[in-house]
Amino acid sequence: MRRRLALGVIILFVVGLVGAFAVTDPAFFRLLHPRNEVGIKGVPDHANGMTMFHAGGCASCHATPGQDDKLRLGGGLAMHSSFGTFHAPNISSHPRDGIGAWTIEAFIRAMREGVSPDGRHYYPAFPYTSYQRMEAKDLADLLGYIKTLAPVEGRVRDHQVPFPFNIRRLLAGWKLLNLDGKPFVSDPVHDMIWNRGAYLVEGPGHCAECHSPRNIVGGIIPARRFTGGVDPEGKGSVPNITRHADGIATWSKDDISEFLKSGETPRFDVTGGSMLMVIRNTRQLSDDDRAAMAAYLASLPAKEGKPPARP
Repeated sequence: MRRRLALGVIILFVVGLVGAFAVTDPAFFRLLHPRNEVGIKGVPDHANGMTMFHAGGCASCHATPGQDDKLRLGGGLAMHSSFGTFHAPNISSHPRDGIGAWTIEAFIRAMREGVSPDGRHYYPAFPYTSYQRMEAKDLADLLGYIKTLAPVEGRVRDHQVPFPFNIRRLLAGWKLLNLDGKPFVSDPVHDMIWNRGAYLVEGPGHCAECHSPRNIVGGIIPARRFTGGVDPEGKGSVPNITRHADGIATWSKDDISEFLKSGETPRFDVTGGSMLMVIRNTRQLSDDDRAAMAAYLASLPAKEGKPPARP
């Protein structure tokens, strides 16, 4: 009897171990959220790729710190968090040290699923929870544009992440909670301008990643989306950008659009800190795209923002 019981326990343990190994495999997410891709073949539209590049603020994290050319994407920026310090990688066109040799399929998987070409989970310091909304064609164009930029030799140092966060397979559990695999879907209630703005804000612009508070495991709290968050530089907080009185209730669409171009608020203050890097990117967008983002942001329902705490 004891032998049978012991054998049963061993079998259950092995089955559980095999199941956990399978569920934490990066390939498991694709089985849960399959997506049929359209429009990723052919010649990339570099102009559209450049738009996605600036909307996504790629240079803000991936340009090598301390040099003037923000299109030299050698990486190296240190991003500090409660979970450790993450170092933005080289995403230049260098075929060995950057992403110059990546296929479109590998790039799309990295951007949407947070999985590296060699099959490892990426840490969500890389905002793939927002990039998962992006269309395949836009991602293909973005990769095409990046490959036109200068290659930068050299890889950055490894992330400094303590145990147990350094066990990447555990990120599968985080993804099950925070990565739904859903594409952006236009809202027929609103016009094309609003939908364009929604796509840019929620997808490539990933505005919610900084402007939202996070729970104990670092996931955005859905009910408090856009109500403010912890400054990624650790210097205070990022403001509420809903129509609440503590947010941008008094800002017009033109005010928001102008802010995205110049960084100047309706009260003639000028932004600083990490938002200054964002403005350097959004000012590169067309007037129409900034107006679209403003239309969407101006429609966000008012939500009170509590002082955010670092997770």
